[in-house]
Amino acid sequence: MTSKCCFKIGFILGLVFVCTNAQEKVFNVLSYGAKADGRTDDSKALLNGWRDACQWNGNGTLLIPSGEYMVNGAIFSGPCNGSAKTFEIKGVIKAPTDPNIFCKLESWISFQYIHFLDIKGHGTFDGQGACAWGKHPCATPLPYTLGLYFINNLIVHDIHSNNSKGVHVNVYKCINAKFRHVQIAAPDNSPNTDGIHIGYSKNIHIADSNIGTGDDCIAIIDGSQNINITGITCGPGHGISIGSLGKVPTQEVVKDIQVKSCTFINTQNGVRIKTWASSIAGMATNITFDDITIINASNPIIIDQHYCPERNCSDSTQESCVQIKDVTFNNIRGSSNSKAAITLNCSASHPCKGIMLNDINLEYHAPDAPAISTCANANGKATGKELPPSCLK
Repeated sequence: MTSKCCFKIGFILGLVFVCTNAQEKVFNVLSYGAKADGRTDDSKALLNGWRDACQWNGNGTLLIPSGEYMVNGAIFSGPCNGSAKTFEIKGVIKAPTDPNIFCKLESWISFQYIHFLDIKGHGTFDGQGACAWGKHPCATPLPYTLGLYFINNLIVHDIHSNNSKGVHVNVYKCINAKFRHVQIAAPDNSPNTDGIHIGYSKNIHIADSNIGTGDDCIAIIDGSQNINITGITCGPGHGISIGSLGKVPTQEVVKDIQVKSCTFINTQNGVRIKTWASSIAGMATNITFDDITIINASNPIIIDQHYCPERNCSDSTQESCVQIKDVTFNNIRGSSNSKAAITLNCSASHPCKGIMLNDINLEYHAPDAPAISTCANANGKATGKELPPSCLK
């Protein structure tokens, strides 16, 4: 029917309502021949439904009702006609387990070149990753579950992503995106299963979500600017990380990052910034970690500018050329399961500048207690409570 329709887009500083006098229409994938039996490849039905929703000169919704949908891979592409488009998933979309299929994919499900997109519905993307973890079936990295590329004005909310083969959600060159009430889960031993991976994107807000994986809950890499993360429960996983930075040419600065009111439970790291030991020039600046609870993390607070996880990477005598500056750690409390609760291991050629530690209370319960902090090439100051005592000068 014809009505005045408002599409709500989440921004960091509020909400924008885009209103049009347009027709709303739902495109149900069952009408396009989807079987929803969990075995038949329903990719074509989803793609045909999206084609019509995208071409519809109004607010078009692609609806995936309850049921199980096997999808061997799908790219939902724009630009689209009309105004907002919605991808509403109420059922379970299952990824292929045959490496002859999934090894050919960079992203299993991807959306690209779309303005005003809403992904919602309380449904589940099931990556069926156990068929691939640790088995090296592909010559290339394992596919992302959900790739979001070149999208302006995006909301992703009330969805689940389980057992991705690789990264769960990859955000690349998106502007104005809001994630909320997102549930991401994979076992702690699943490799490279980052929850949300952000690169070359601006104005991204992630809020009120639970993320537990075998890698970073949230990873923020080159070119990420104005990223706000609030109300995240992370664990298991490697914590919330900025980096790895400095490995590839033509990287852009990382700046204006805020991580606030988050909880980390049994994670490898809490809040982390990492750059490659030998790197090209770069910068990460204006970063705040505030009001953080950490329970039993191995590295609650860590800056590591000698990151080198690969066997063939350069030795520790080479220094990072990424400048880290103006980083604040405020009101961070909880417990460490290692003696070094704070590690600031910065580059000798590009020392960290403007590091602020304020009201840090990290306990360590072990025979060799109390906890300590370690610093190398880190400049700044500490105020308020200092547990462990600060090593900053």
